[in-house]
Amino acid sequence: MIVLHGGPDFDQAYLLPDLDRLADRFRLIYYDQRGRGRSAEGVQPDDVTLTSDVDDIDRVRQHFQLESSALLGHSWGAVLALEYALRYPTRVSQLIIMNPAPASASDVAVLRKAYLQKLGADMERQRTILASPAYQQGNPEAVAARYRIHFKPALARPQDYEKLMATMKAGFIRQGKDGIVKARAVEDRLMRDTWEVDGYDLLPKLRNLKVPALVIWADHDFIPAEIAEHIARAIPNARLVTMRNCGHFAYLECGSDVRRAFDEFFRAHP
Repeated sequence: MIVLHGGPDFDQAYLLPDLDRLADRFRLIYYDQRGRGRSAEGVQPDDVTLTSDVDDIDRVRQHFQLESSALLGHSWGAVLALEYALRYPTRVSQLIIMNPAPASASDVAVLRKAYLQKLGADMERQRTILASPAYQQGNPEAVAARYRIHFKPALARPQDYEKLMATMKAGFIRQGKDGIVKARAVEDRLMRDTWEVDGYDLLPKLRNLKVPALVIWADHDFIPAEIAEHIARAIPNARLVTMRNCGHFAYLECGSDVRRAFDEFFRAHP
């Protein structure tokens, strides 16, 4: 199973070690997407496009000599997984879409409206951090402070929130200022290739997918339910599972329920 991290300015580190609960059954292949984490060295932001990200997934598949593989995309990684499945449908055996980001420009608008409502008064605090020189220059402390606000409404329980924030802060420190600024520029480029494209909409195209799909959403996610519902409805052979008392990081917050959903899905689609 090839794992696609979110962000898209993050690397794989925030998924670990919690997603590795699945490693007793699945061979999980993680990698940092181009221009991020350990794949950043020697890469300029302009080297990264949606096309290069999709092609890199196929390079990973070829490297491990896989005729096809299951593909798991979390958050923004779900959009990348869908883009890959549409381009290379015969190379995906099963598709797992976990806490998905929007797959259309219209759903991006839905997310932004809901996000403003959920953040409430904290939005002004976040804007202040975003405008600060420290944040603009990639200072890890400032970046961590921003994401404490950003993800505050995204998790169901304080202990999971604090665990995630500690993992992310360690990642920002490891990444350093230059890595953070580069990853942010990569994210801007990928937005121009997707959500900022006039009429961007994967949903009609997904109706042609034959691959079995599992779409996981959680009732405390800060991404509205309708975004996952639209994706699940568009893929003919998709099953939507809602996790209860769980947020945007379902693999961390409700690992047993995620495992149960995986087991049921792969029993039905071995």
